[in-house]
Amino acid sequence: MTDSATKPRTQVVGLTPEDRKAIETFYRAFEGRPELLDDAVAENWQDIPLPPGQEAGRDGMKPLIAGFWAAFPDAKVSIHEIIGAPGCAAVRAMISGTHKGEWFGIAPTGKYFHMPIHEFHHIADGRLTHTWHLEDWFGWLNQVGAWPAEEQRIER
Repeated sequence: MTDSATKPRTQVVGLTPEDRKAIETFYRAFEGRPELLDDAVAENWQDIPLPPGQEAGRDGMKPLIAGFWAAFPDAKVSIHEIIGAPGCAAVRAMISGTHKGEWFGIAPTGKYFHMPIHEFHHIADGRLTHTWHLEDWFGWLNQVGAWPAEEQRIER
């Protein structure tokens, strides 16, 4: 997912090739290819926590990915590090793109962003079974100008 001629290679520790492929395929799905979830996650995969309005399982994630792609049609996920052990993996990555469609009720700003993500996956039979995720949405709000912290002073 990175160009080795211009960017450092993804560091991967402790994963089988099959498990690594599932993780990399999962993140490629967010680049406008929700159908890739069928290859990456179990049918009853658990996304924890579920965003508001998202149905459970991989089929529940597909509409969210389609909406994400509509809002960020140039989105890219760069995996920086995967640390694994049998049946589980931690991922440190970055999502970047341009805010060109409504997201979280925020009209398109045309601003470029980059957002760190940290996720933990359980894996069985070459597919993700559970994903616990943490994205820096507050940082995203600041980058697109939707949360001007300096104007949100609290009166005491």
